[in-house]
Amino acid sequence: MMYLAVHQPEDQLVGLKEIAQAIDSPVAFTAKITQQLVKNKLLLSLRGPTGGFRLRKNKSVTLLEIVVAIDGEGIFKNCVLGLEECSAEHPCPVHDKFKAVRDHLAGILTITTVDEAKESIRLGNSFLKI
Repeated sequence: MMYLAVHQPEDQLVGLKEIAQAIDSPVAFTAKITQQLVKNKLLLSLRGPTGGFRLRKNKSVTLLEIVVAIDGEGIFKNCVLGLEECSAEHPCPVHDKFKAVRDHLAGILTITTVDEAKESIRLGNSFLKI
């Protein structure tokens, strides 16, 4: 998503192999990730020899949406120790501490958008090794 936000030419599709090569990721792994992002309506794709991917227009995407699309909500809901019965009523030894971390992480990912990160890179306030 970040590669496309920063490097995608306006209204042009970027091929899977180009994305994978640019981010030093295996093509098969990149394909699985992009499939999840398309399935969750965060990316648009077109198949065929001139196909590829592009960001959806007029859609501000949060980092939370990306994390949930790829990894699901487990990091925000499941027990950090992997216990099935962990809850506020029946907590594991680290439930309360991890809940605070999890809530803070969810808050940061919710208010941070791909557009915001792109602008920070464009202005030179941050970098992204691609």
